[in-house]
Amino acid sequence: MAGASCIMLGRTNLLLLKLRAKRSGVWFKTLNRLERALINLTIKVADKVRSPRLAEALSTVTRKLEEALKSRISQIVHRIGFSLARKIGLFAKKWGNPSAENWMSDVSFARFLAIMHINCNQNALKDL
Repeated sequence: MAGASCIMLGRTNLLLLKLRAKRSGVWFKTLNRLERALINLTIKVADKVRSPRLAEALSTVTRKLEEALKSRISQIVHRIGFSLARKIGLFAKKWGNPSAENWMSDVSFARFLAIMHINCNQNALKDL
């Protein structure tokens, strides 16, 4: 872990992440007692993280929180939209459309497909 990750795991950034997580209601839902204690103690004790082991543990917990903080539609776009865009792009490419390669990584197209999937399958949101 280099200096950039240590800056991200400083007291201020951890406090902001904790505040966002508490306001959105994912602090207690996503993290167990040990993970919450790890962040709380780091905030209380250290200005910045210098230990590679601590930085690794904190980065795992912060990634978990960041994923939980993503909006629900963003999660659906990444799970469903991009997989549908990839399938459609591969079919179109096989049929001879050279621009179909770009469809697989197009965020707008993936968002469109995800929303269409939700509209067609009302149970799609319940599954997530």
